[in-house]
Amino acid sequence: MMSISKNKIVFVVNTPGFFLSHRLPLAKAAKNTGLEVHVATANGPGIDTILSNGFVHHVVPFSRSGQNPYLEMKTIFFLLRLFYRLRPRLVHLVTIKPVLYGGLVSRILGIDAVVFAVSGLGTVFLEKSVIGKFRKAFVLFFFRAAFKNKRYAAIFQNIDDQNELISSRVVLKSRSYIIKGSGVALHEYPFYPEPNGRVVVAMAARLLKDKGVYEFVQAARLLDQKGVNVEMRLIGAPDHGNPTSITQQELDAWSKEGVISLLGHREDIAHQYAVAHIACLPSYREGLPKGLIEAAACGRCIVTTDVPGCRDAIIPEKTGVLVPVKDAAALAAALEALVKSPLKRQRMGRAGRNLAESVFAIENIVEKHLHIYNSLLD
Repeated sequence: MMSISKNKIVFVVNTPGFFLSHRLPLAKAAKNTGLEVHVATANGPGIDTILSNGFVHHVVPFSRSGQNPYLEMKTIFFLLRLFYRLRPRLVHLVTIKPVLYGGLVSRILGIDAVVFAVSGLGTVFLEKSVIGKFRKAFVLFFFRAAFKNKRYAAIFQNIDDQNELISSRVVLKSRSYIIKGSGVALHEYPFYPEPNGRVVVAMAARLLKDKGVYEFVQAARLLDQKGVNVEMRLIGAPDHGNPTSITQQELDAWSKEGVISLLGHREDIAHQYAVAHIACLPSYREGLPKGLIEAAACGRCIVTTDVPGCRDAIIPEKTGVLVPVKDAAALAAALEALVKSPLKRQRMGRAGRNLAESVFAIENIVEKHLHIYNSLLD
């Protein structure tokens, strides 16, 4: 790998937690090449860990809802002041709000090189109502303004998102790249043989409507009604700053109903997949879900939806099964078939591990990013 000269890079990410879970290995690699690494996020847990890795941290007031124009302008002003003071050679913008605001600020200040990481186009691209279409047009307008930097690279996690922004005249095809996800550290997610006993289906995600939580619960009800011997585990916590979050009242009602097991937020995700047999994510749309590549690394077959991002995380009928989105009956049927087919599950799990090793290993993902950095800085 070519060396990168001593320059500043700024990662701009919504939250410290997302930076640590999705960009920490890349930031470490950038630091090892000689870049002075700065990280700009909202305040929150994880900043001490960022600092302990030798990075410089800056607090930016990202708001969760994005409904207050004053707060949004305040965020843009903070980024403008930060970039002006640091004068970084390269900025790496991750998720929609940093991409929009950081892109605009980089354009104003003439930052040398900008990397846009479009890790999923979000719920605004799912809405079909008149208001939803207006919001999408509004976001695309600002995307076009943000992407008008002289030197940039746009990184997508799936081809659907890439084609969406190319066809919408936001990005040039020649400046866009596909890198499948943020990678998985294979040594942290080793392959495990299936455990003995009752079949366990694990869904690990933020508890949002758009993740398919309602469909997962309804599928659990259908399997329970048919007497299928399976335990449905829901792993994760609500995100009360998100308008599509599951409520505590709903969780309490499901707990009382007893058709699913609620494990709450867990840090031991590798262990949770190790003690499960099937990984499930019936999401409505993703960039490329990290949880599914972690499950594949652990050797678990996957049931997920045939939507952008999710279908890119598996090889259909080889490492997992695709079902129609928002179809609890189809989800239940696919899970039931795998519950009753242990050899098929295990074959898919082994193929999933092979896929993780060949495509999703963190070393491969980091190397591709560093190649893009070098191409912009040369």
